[in-house]
Parts: sequence; structure tokens; C-alpha cells
Amino acid sequence: MRKNRRRLIFENVAVMDAGAKGKTVGKAPDGRIVFLDNAVPGDVVDVQTHKKRKSYFEGTAVAFHSLSEKRVEPECEHFGVCGGCKWQNMGYDHQLYYKQKEVENNLKRIGHLDLPEIQSILGSKDIYFYRNKMEFSFSDSRWLTMDEIQSNKDIDNKNALGFHIPGMWDKILDIKKCHLQRDPSNAIRLETKKFAQENDLTFFNPRNQHGLLRTLMIRTASTGELMVLIQFFEENKPQIELLLNHLKETFPDITSLLYVVNTKQNDTIYDQEVICFAGRDHIFEEMEGLSFKITAKSFYQTNSEQAYELYKVTRDFAMLTGNELVYDLYTGTGTIAQFVAKKAKKVIGIESVPDAILDAKANAERNNINNVAFFVGDMKNVFNDSFIAQHGKPDVIITDPPRDGMHKDVVQQILNISPQRIVYVSCNSATQARDLELMKDRYEVVKVQPVDMFPQTHHVENVVLLKKKN
Repeated sequence: MRKNRRRLIFENVAVMDAGAKGKTVGKAPDGRIVFLDNAVPGDVVDVQTHKKRKSYFEGTAVAFHSLSEKRVEPECEHFGVCGGCKWQNMGYDHQLYYKQKEVENNLKRIGHLDLPEIQSILGSKDIYFYRNKMEFSFSDSRWLTMDEIQSNKDIDNKNALGFHIPGMWDKILDIKKCHLQRDPSNAIRLETKKFAQENDLTFFNPRNQHGLLRTLMIRTASTGELMVLIQFFEENKPQIELLLNHLKETFPDITSLLYVVNTKQNDTIYDQEVICFAGRDHIFEEMEGLSFKITAKSFYQTNSEQAYELYKVTRDFAMLTGNELVYDLYTGTGTIAQFVAKKAKKVIGIESVPDAILDAKANAERNNINNVAFFVGDMKNVFNDSFIAQHGKPDVIITDPPRDGMHKDVVQQILNISPQRIVYVSCNSATQARDLELMKDRYEVVKVQPVDMFPQTHHVENVVLLKKKN
């Protein structure tokens, strides 16, 4: 071990495991954990640290003495810089192993739960080109590679259309080909950039807040429909129409061509007017005969095929006979509520986003589902005693909260209601485990089913069935 400009170098570190947030794990000579951002379990590496804490280090592998048998060659030329698919250098079977292990560890170590045998994780059939929604950012000051910097050449064109470099809000990596969304996603992005440069349309500068082109969103659906939304920073109608007309003519398969003029400092469009330039202002997604209207602001699971698998697990865990009153907490656009409705007496959905509830009601009407009702409001405020008195005590609660999990008041209200079964769907097994610990005196964990929605990343969904103890 030697010091290097106040940073440490640890030599011949065996990478033992994969940890949280996609990092891998080794041990420093003093026994402290070292979290790495560019190694695979089984590698033996030299590590240069860049952060030191009381109980751990964070670092980067700077030399590889031996490579793990778990390694594979990354598909994407941008791997290692982009940061979007951190596990692309690890075989998919091994990705699934570590995702399942993370779920089990979180439930045991954070939730201190007595667990049944956890069912094997459901892997994704498609491990590339599986996302139905991608968002790209424009920049006039793109991220330069180390080769470009060291060449000392003047680089005139620094325009980019791609992804933010991790931890750098104002630097965009120009993407040549992304392996996350199927065509024509790459073709649309590349043509948009090419046409913009040929016609002197300015790219956004986030630091100085100027430039016309801000973001590009592309949504594809299993129905074959296609949505494209461009966000502009400036109200320049001739240039806006020039670009949109070109996309309309070049890609006639675009179902919904939209734009936003957003002069705010942030890119969020939820408080912005979305203008339909051509086609419809929405596309349709389908699942098991159900049709879901997707607008620019709609939430829909970004892996359509795996969303179907996730919802089937959720419905199976609920064990519905047709006689149950079901509450679907954090219902979003009501996809789970409508998916389980045919096996329930009635489903009540609650969600805090008004536009999502409007979508949920419209989708239920389109699907001729009459035994669902949707309500809007902050969960911890709406989900109260008077709401239960008005709508009935549920036999089953399905809850699919955001990454932060459920508010403790919501957990307490669930305990007060004391339904027979709870199905907890989570995209963060750590906060799920925290919430489950609060319920473990009254409920037992009967089933656990991890589902991989995001191959090449560390993210994993998990479904838990709870039954009330006798």
C-alpha cells in the first residue's frame, strides 16, 4: 500500500461481491470495505481511492491483475463513461444472482424478517433494447474523451445529444448508439442532431441558460405506436417548425409528435404545456387485452414485457376470488388496479398526481371496467379513517410506492385497517424491508418474488405477500 497525492493505492485487492447502487466490494488491507465502480466480482485489482470514510473507502480499479470469469464483453461502445448500464460487463446470469442476493440481504438485515424460501428471480427475455421510454439531453459543450483532451487539437463542434455524465449536471456524453431502446430510437436521435447542426439550430447550454434545443424524449409501445417530444428553451417558431416538419416527413411512423417550450431552469415538463404538432397527443399501450392511454406526462413501467410479468405476480399473490374489496395504493395511472379488477369485487386506487388519476379514469372507461374507482391526494392525508368509512374496509391491499417507500403514517393506517393480505411491490428492497419491519408483529412474509425489470443495471423490483397472523 502506498500514498499517492493523499489518495491511497491498495494493491492486489480481490473483488468479492456486488453491493448497493451497482458498486462492487473488496477489502482494504486494514479490513475496511472498499466500494468500486468499475470492477466485477472475481477480479483482482489495484485500487486508487477517491473517498475515505470511517468504515469504508470508495475507489476505482486502476490495474487488473486477473479478470473474473463472470466478465463479458460490453455491447456498448460508451460503456464505462455513460454510467447508464453499469453491469454490462457482467454476464446476465450473474447479474440476476446479485440482484436476488441484494433482495434477500435487505429483507434480512434491514427488515430482520423471518423469510420463506425466496423464489428465483424472474429474468427478462430481452436484456437489451427493452426500454419503452428514453430521454436525451442537448448540449453545446459535450463531454470530451481523454484522447480528445490529450490531442491538444482545437475542437470546433462540441454539440451533443445524449446522456448526462454521472455527477456532472452540465456535461453531456454524445451517444452514437444506445442499446436500451429499440429502433427507430437511435435513428430519430441521430437524425435530429444531424438536421439541427446542418440548419444551425443552437444546442442548449445549461450553465449559461441559452440555446434552442433542450431535450428529446422518445416513447415506443408494444402496439408499434411511437411518441416523440422535443423540449425547446426558446420560443422560435420558424426553427421549431423547421425541425418538427423534418421529423414528421422523415419518420412517418411517428404517432404523436409533441413539443414543449420550457424557459425554466430545470427540464421537468409536468408543469409545462405540451403542444401536439402532428398526430395524436398520446399513444396506446396494451396488456392482456387492456388498453392504456400514454401521454407525455404519464407514468408507465419502462419495460413493457417485464411489467406484464410483474403484474401477473402481483395478481397471483393477491389470491383474489372475485369477492374482495382491494385498495391499490400509489396506483399511478391505475394499471395494476385495472389488471386485477376482473378477479376482484371492487378496486379502489389512490394516487397523488392529478394527471395520473385522470389517465386512470379514462383508461378504465376505455376498457369498460366498472368496478374500479380512483381518488387523488397525498397518501398519508387521503388514506384516513373517514376514507375507509366511506369506501369500505379492504380485504386486500396492494401497495407500489416510490423508491422512498411508504410514509410511516400510511404503514400505521394499514396496520389499523388490518386487511387479510398485503401485496407490497417495490423498486427498492431496502425501503421495502424498513416498512415490512414495522408490520412484522402483525404480518408474516409468505412469498417473495424478485423481478428483473432493468437488465445491465443493479436495479431490481420485488414483490412480497404478507398474511395477517392468527
